[in-house]
Amino acid sequence: MKNHITQIVKRTGEKLRKLFVDGLRDIYWAEKKLIQSLPKFAIAATSEDLQVAFETHYTETQEHVNRLEKVFSIIHEPAKTKKSPAMVGLLDECNEIIKSTEENSVVRDCGLIFATQKVEHYEIASYGTLKTIASILKYNQAAELLQITLNEEIQADNKLTDLADAYINMEVVLE
Repeated sequence: MKNHITQIVKRTGEKLRKLFVDGLRDIYWAEKKLIQSLPKFAIAATSEDLQVAFETHYTETQEHVNRLEKVFSIIHEPAKTKKSPAMVGLLDECNEIIKSTEENSVVRDCGLIFATQKVEHYEIASYGTLKTIASILKYNQAAELLQITLNEEIQADNKLTDLADAYINMEVVLE
């Protein structure tokens, strides 16, 4: 009986580990794709504060990629990407906002905040879940690294909210 339970736990752990690795590969792809997109968003933004927010997050995102590579190393897996359909859709939405709004407009900034906060929420959900699974699997060092990134994603989301609340959402009405 004990051996049977041990085998069930082992199989479940292997399945959870596979889910964890797949999730890491998904967010690894997403972060690399975001690195390609953030400079475009910064250029498209009208507000200097929003431009700086995108530029700052670009630098942070590079560090997120580095941390993910450390996580892969910790769990003895190659750092491979897996295309993230969710991030494809979210970044397509950001690009559509740029195409469909007037250059140098507050409406564009409002739309960029709207769309990029969706990206941040996706990342927050991903890192939160990955951190929890890492803890369950006893990858404590990986969980700590994922928590650091989760905190930064929450801060990035809060910064976008602060910009919107401070003046962008008010100015868009006047445009």
